[in-house]
Amino acid sequence: MFDKLDGIEARYQEIERSLADNAILSDYSKVAALAQERAELQPIVETYQQYRRAKQQRADAQSLFESERDAELRAMARDEMLSLDEQIERLEAELKRLLLPKDPRDEKNVILEIRAGTGGDEAGLFAADLLRMYMRYAESKGWQTEIMSANESGIGGYSTVTVFVKGRGAFSRLKYESGVHRVQRVPATESQGRIHTSTATVAVLAEMDEVDVQIDPKDVVLEVRRSQGAGGQSVNTTDSAVRLTHIPTGIVVDVQDERKQLQNRIKAMNILRARLYEMEVERQRQEQDSTRRNQVGSAERSEKIRTYNFPQNRVTDHRIGKTSYNLAAFLDGEIDDFIDELATREQAEKLGTGIQTVGAGHDD
Repeated sequence: MFDKLDGIEARYQEIERSLADNAILSDYSKVAALAQERAELQPIVETYQQYRRAKQQRADAQSLFESERDAELRAMARDEMLSLDEQIERLEAELKRLLLPKDPRDEKNVILEIRAGTGGDEAGLFAADLLRMYMRYAESKGWQTEIMSANESGIGGYSTVTVFVKGRGAFSRLKYESGVHRVQRVPATESQGRIHTSTATVAVLAEMDEVDVQIDPKDVVLEVRRSQGAGGQSVNTTDSAVRLTHIPTGIVVDVQDERKQLQNRIKAMNILRARLYEMEVERQRQEQDSTRRNQVGSAERSEKIRTYNFPQNRVTDHRIGKTSYNLAAFLDGEIDDFIDELATREQAEKLGTGIQTVGAGHDD
């Protein structure tokens, strides 16, 4: 590990020298690439420097403890050694975390798909609630959002809705949202006051470039038609809506939100590319470790990951057993606390240390 850290520090210093070179400063693209690499290496280098300083201070304190005859000074040196031991252990754990292989998709933009599940109209309304939650969360992060396609239900909900989220690190945060979300509440149309249970499925896909996923045009069937609004009312007089069918996998993508067919084709290809990449990642994951499907970030669609219980004002994440009794704030986009713990859990599993879940959680 320390040989690798020495190499990272040497590379960081090389970048610093390059960014002070006038010849390089005249090349904007090279400066931007170097600045991004420096930003990625900086946390590792700074933590490694703190670690080395703590190790040196520990050695100095031990030397004082071994050479000093004054009992009070020896006691102070011993206390400092104990404190530094804790600091060194913490910094070493942080270095291991920082050196973990990163998901190459983490910095990508996101294609987020929400589908109403069981529960009829109530499931559609819940899908709309989730859409609003993610839109508010993206807004709090300064990310841009754009609805790519939507199939509305008759009472203000969605049977399916796809939203594009543009922002650095969007996938690294939203990837933990993939899975089945469950809501328990009394629908507005329920005259007996009975609690109904409904579900919606969330899929989080990283936007992939053409160089990431190659698609043979012969494998794709293109269909065009006129875009339709809610209730079947035509919103376009040209054949701008696009449906792509990927023959080898059977994946179908519909996009109709733009007025120009070309724009819809581009968006549809982006969605298809993201789905194919996700499919390949999942195939490799299953081959490498079948148990991985039960862990954080597995993108399993059949697994219930979270319950939103309105009568109890409670939201519970079943993967980490974390519960909040401020459901309104959560649905308003305040979901960072949960995402932070999910990210910590994933890092701990990668390190092989394991981590105990927070609380017992609810499974009702």
